[in-house]
Amino acid sequence: MQLSVIILNYNVRFFLEQCILSVQKAIATLDAEIIVVDNNSSDDSCQMMQSRFPNIKCIQNKENVGFPKGNNIAVAQAKGDYICILNPDTVVAEDTFTKIFDFVTSSAVEMPNLKLGIIGCKLIDGRGNFLPESKRGIPTPFVAFTKIFGLYKLSNFFGKYYAQHLKENENGKVDILVGAFMFLKRELYLQVGGFDEDCFMYSDDIDLSYQILKLGYDNYYFAGTTVIHYKGESTLKNDLYRKRFQEAMQFFYAKHFKKSGLFTIFMQLGSFVFSVTKQFKSDSESHPEITKYCWISKDKNSVWKNSFEAKLNIVFEDFSEKITEHTEYIIDLNSISFADAIQFLEKNKHINTTFKFLPPNSDYLIGSNSSNDRGKIIQLN
Repeated sequence: MQLSVIILNYNVRFFLEQCILSVQKAIATLDAEIIVVDNNSSDDSCQMMQSRFPNIKCIQNKENVGFPKGNNIAVAQAKGDYICILNPDTVVAEDTFTKIFDFVTSSAVEMPNLKLGIIGCKLIDGRGNFLPESKRGIPTPFVAFTKIFGLYKLSNFFGKYYAQHLKENENGKVDILVGAFMFLKRELYLQVGGFDEDCFMYSDDIDLSYQILKLGYDNYYFAGTTVIHYKGESTLKNDLYRKRFQEAMQFFYAKHFKKSGLFTIFMQLGSFVFSVTKQFKSDSESHPEITKYCWISKDKNSVWKNSFEAKLNIVFEDFSEKITEHTEYIIDLNSISFADAIQFLEKNKHINTTFKFLPPNSDYLIGSNSSNDRGKIIQLN
């Protein structure tokens, strides 16, 4: 088998459903499988899996075992030569995996000295904005300092945290890739022991990336495909988040770096400032005032258009090539491909524009207006 796509879920039932629908399209021409692990969700994620995707393996944990262990459980049962660790709040294009396999094949010829480790891709949020954590550097004390205090914005000299030696549309080697999308050989994942289960979450992807670097492999940022990562769905920004973020950073430095007492104090202060900043960032973000709604579909007779107009008590305007501000675009994925929808977000991102998707054969709209907020679900029934 070529590929196993691993999706770890916790209480994001609708985003999980949309993610699987996109992955199914993306693996249609491959010898591949999807494995979902549910970390004891309290919503109806598992019931949805049983009713909508009965042929997909769904491992139901009896407790929330965390991100590292949850993924390790799935990889232990995976059959693919390659695996993709994928967050449930993501949307892939129909050609995402074929493009990556093509890159793997071509790189062996064009870059014979490249020893591929983890491959990441370009990630955008639900507004079409590039997510800089798609590519990162090793968060050494100096690099962490530039991140925590915003120095990375000043110049590329301080820009190692977000690997600013590469532009967002430029392929190249990077040190660290984000756990929302990690593509690598299953054998390599097992060789390093997978995610370190002593780390509950937040530094697990940094640790895995770093372990693979230490084995002499090259982690690689591949900008040839774009994936939506709603991001805010993965984590609630609360006191528990701040506590776990601090623990995660302390875990990584304790494992990989020699520390002094001063360094420990600095990192505790820095991780606290950084996590508090992330926690309250969404409060300072302005959300656009939407005055118009536009329905995008190739099906002029879509039954869903009238249904959602009645549900939302609005009138959809017909789509034109001219994108306007203060407009929310509803994209009907029953007739628009995931790839075209992702491209539409990228092309038309604007501070006063938002987007929602109607997933195939579904009765709800889904999306996110901020990478720091929980997403929005509008159900018809």
